[in-house]
Amino acid sequence: MRLLPVSVVLLFAAPTYAHFHMLLPAKHSIREDEQVVVTYQFGHPFEHELGDAEKPIRAVAFAPDGKSTDLLPAVEKVFLPAVEGKRAVGYQIAFRPSGRGDFTLVFESPPVWMVDEKHFVHDVTRVVIHVQTQNGWDKRHVDPNDFTLIPLTRPYGLRPGTVFQALARPGAANVSHLVEVERYNPAPPKTLPPDEQITLALKSDPAGVATCTLPDPGWWAVTATRRYGPKQTQSTREREGKAYPVVERATLWVFVDDPPPRKPGD
Repeated sequence: MRLLPVSVVLLFAAPTYAHFHMLLPAKHSIREDEQVVVTYQFGHPFEHELGDAEKPIRAVAFAPDGKSTDLLPAVEKVFLPAVEGKRAVGYQIAFRPSGRGDFTLVFESPPVWMVDEKHFVHDVTRVVIHVQTQNGWDKRHVDPNDFTLIPLTRPYGLRPGTVFQALARPGAANVSHLVEVERYNPAPPKTLPPDEQITLALKSDPAGVATCTLPDPGWWAVTATRRYGPKQTQSTREREGKAYPVVERATLWVFVDDPPPRKPGD
């Protein structure tokens, strides 16, 4: 499939911070035959500032046994609240799992032109929806050549402060990938901390393993940016007669539960 470059329309009022594709189920854990709405949007998760998302070029659900279902025909365009009363384009799907276990949803974006950075981003975003039985959350589920983050820690049932690990694949020998971690706020915060406290930056180890701590409840984006080895070549895409790099990123959305109630002391 040929990927057509697009430009992203930003509806942001603040300076440009980290921007990611978000793939957020209304509930991260459901029961068999229960339906859940999943929203795909683009913007700054922590600031809750949204821009127009382009329709994904691929949307697939993987069952625990690896069987795939094409979701793209059922993806619907929606308009989401943005800053200053504006609306941003997003996409939604009503997903109903076919059984029990862990279902992985994978959405792939077209190459999106980032004006400030002067490059394209090509994102593959995934989220796990848990359905009663713990089975399948650690599966790769995508082509071996696709850059992706595979959870090494179960991506649900987590308590605040949990140490989380994921594996970036494919990787080159002794190459560390940049990994950014950012919490999603369902509404814009009244005040913002310094930008270095909004997005945590770290490196994977040379084997591709990224390790971070998720300190607060809610949805977290763990995003790896692919770094290439000496024998690998980054792809480019032409814009206005000039070639620009296409930055490959893989985002895994992870949910942290509220702290469980403590038993009162005797």
